[in-house]
Amino acid sequence: MKNMPEVKLGIVAVSRDCFPVSLSESRRKAVAAAYKGELYECPTVVESELDMKKALKELREAGCNALVVYLGNFGPESSETLLVKYFHGPCMVVAAAEEAGDNLIQGRGDAYCGMLNASYNLQLRNLKAYIPEYPVGTATEVAGMMKEFVPIAKAVIGIKNLKIISFGPRPQDFMACNAPIKQLFNLGVEIEENSELDLFEAYNNHAGDERIAAVVADMEKELGTGNQKPEILPKLAQYELTLLDWVEKHKGSRDYVAIAGKCWPAFQTQFGFVPCYVNSRLTAMGIPVSCEVDIYGALSEYIGTLVSNDAVTLLDINNTVPADMYESEIKNKYSYTLQDTFMGFHCGNTTAGKLTSCSMKYQLIMARTLPEEVTQGTLEGNIIPGDITFYRLQSTSDGKLRAYIANGEILPVAARSFGGIGIFAIREMGRFYRHELIEKGYPHHGAVAFGHVGKALYEVFKYIGVTPSEIGYNHPKNDRYPTENPFA
Repeated sequence: MKNMPEVKLGIVAVSRDCFPVSLSESRRKAVAAAYKGELYECPTVVESELDMKKALKELREAGCNALVVYLGNFGPESSETLLVKYFHGPCMVVAAAEEAGDNLIQGRGDAYCGMLNASYNLQLRNLKAYIPEYPVGTATEVAGMMKEFVPIAKAVIGIKNLKIISFGPRPQDFMACNAPIKQLFNLGVEIEENSELDLFEAYNNHAGDERIAAVVADMEKELGTGNQKPEILPKLAQYELTLLDWVEKHKGSRDYVAIAGKCWPAFQTQFGFVPCYVNSRLTAMGIPVSCEVDIYGALSEYIGTLVSNDAVTLLDINNTVPADMYESEIKNKYSYTLQDTFMGFHCGNTTAGKLTSCSMKYQLIMARTLPEEVTQGTLEGNIIPGDITFYRLQSTSDGKLRAYIANGEILPVAARSFGGIGIFAIREMGRFYRHELIEKGYPHHGAVAFGHVGKALYEVFKYIGVTPSEIGYNHPKNDRYPTENPFA
């Protein structure tokens, strides 16, 4: 996938000057040997501020954009936290566990103690760093923590270099996804808001583009037998090229882009199709395109793409599973209650690679009020079963950052409906729906990552400034929500 950063990780060992520097150095070398991945091992062990400046220079020259500050022993509080302050990318701080019971005189590092002082100094300086759940370990354990840090670092880097391009205001009666953009700037995200008329002009200027035939051929290959509306493909190919060219022309100072697109009500009558399939194709390339000008939905999708290194989708938390379907196809086969299940749906923006099979069709809901021929371009099919993470990052109406995360799965049960759709199962979904999603005013769109990436998402949200108490999750049965009636 394109449109995302590559993480080049560096590790710097730190040492308090009253401890043997060789202890930190040898432990750093052991971590580097245990780590399976690209890693720059900074040769300077930081004992002082001058060492810190030298190490930063070496890291920059090596092209590092993420950093592990490794307490091989107690560590110098000021110098190690200034490393975090002046490094130009995300940082992780971890510490060495003691190695052997027969080497606790000259070989004792006291990094367990030093980690406390490091965290205290980070807070004194208002610095952000990723600290794992248990941040002290052997060389192999620290290498494992570093592996978990990489997708977190990737997301933080991507967010800081992202531009979201939007087209048009929210449709009437769909104010739910409208949110203040101030928090985008607080996160370091740029936003470019455009008129649908600007997009329509650009689309018309692509008429007869010599690249259209090649894009149509690629669409035909992807759709296979699902190519039920071949006559619409040239228009869709023209629109895809319009968006890709717009991205290249308008990304400006930013390296990465996501799009919040308009898809109704006038889109169909003017463009003559719906953009769902094109949205899905760009999302598969690593350029998420949200529906209905959902800016925070696009941002959520992009974060999930970075963390999972895979395509994501944006769905309505849409409808309940009928009781008769639950009784016949889910109960006694899967360990979920009826209220644990729901259907996630969107018209057809889920990429073909995440559907069990796909068909190019018209958009049924829109065709109820419009001629069918202008609603073609949606991709229908059941979403592939397997582990998922349902999540969203959102700004509230008063400008507060808030998020939710829930790991779950898509069941291998046909949804028997239209659009891109799946039957989702999340433990205690009924309570989560009422006391997190409804209670905290989330919109109907949720992002879906394919795999359980809730742990990494939680750390990303914390790192970028979401207060932990504002990161919601599906509480287990005996863990009451603050708004849950204790007598119910």
